Amino acid sequence: MRPVAVFRHFRTEGPGYFAIFLEKHGIPWRVTAIDEGASIPEDPQQFSGLCFMGGPMSVNDLLPWIEPACALIRAAVDAGIPVIGHCLGSQLISKALGGSVGRNPVKEIGWGRVLAESDNLARHWLGNFAGQCADVFHWHGETFSIPPGASRILGSPDCTNQAFVRDHHLGLQCHIEMTPEMIRRWCKAWDKETSGLDPLPPSVQTPEMMEAELATRLPQMRQLADQLYGAWIKGLRQ
Repeated sequence: MRPVAVFRHFRTEGPGYFAIFLEKHGIPWRVTAIDEGASIPEDPQQFSGLCFMGGPMSVNDLLPWIEPACALIRAAVDAGIPVIGHCLGSQLISKALGGSVGRNPVKEIGWGRVLAESDNLARHWLGNFAGQCADVFHWHGETFSIPPGASRILGSPDCTNQAFVRDHHLGLQCHIEMTPEMIRRWCKAWDKETSGLDPLPPSVQTPEMMEAELATRLPQMRQLADQLYGAWIKGLRQ
């Protein structure tokens, strides 16, 4: 089986639980470290699927890899090769498919709840989570619009569009790939991320709050991740 290509844009934002899930299912994967100068390939056919991770930059920044990444996403969609994006990765997918990315009304940092849609498409992707609330992790200040031909399957009061699907492709504003180690590592940048937020909005947790809720929130997010990733890998090319 061809590997899943995992595109890393920042050193602390690796695949996390997504890689663990792939390995549990015997699916090979390979990291392309954009943060270390690796180039975006032009041909998606060498991969069974594409995964784009997060990062502190914006898809609206004038970075040399943004357009090549969008071109690769479009080529994969045209070829029927499934694409998944986490946070920045989901914004890349939206931009590539004709959507837009801009500032969210508030920053979301830490644990929060999302509400799942309940239609047939949502049930296909979300299983028993369709129509229900679920605990997830957030760390973003921007968000995407739903691109043409796609449908929202998750939303929240502070961020209308939390996840969208189009055919075999999945964009996730929330971070269901998080591990406890990743959360603790990201919290080292909390002061910088929250600079100027005084007082903190309810959508932003302190590192202490995130740690205190880790044991109770993580198990449900793992179940949601298993469901979504399980639906996504059904479209992988052999």
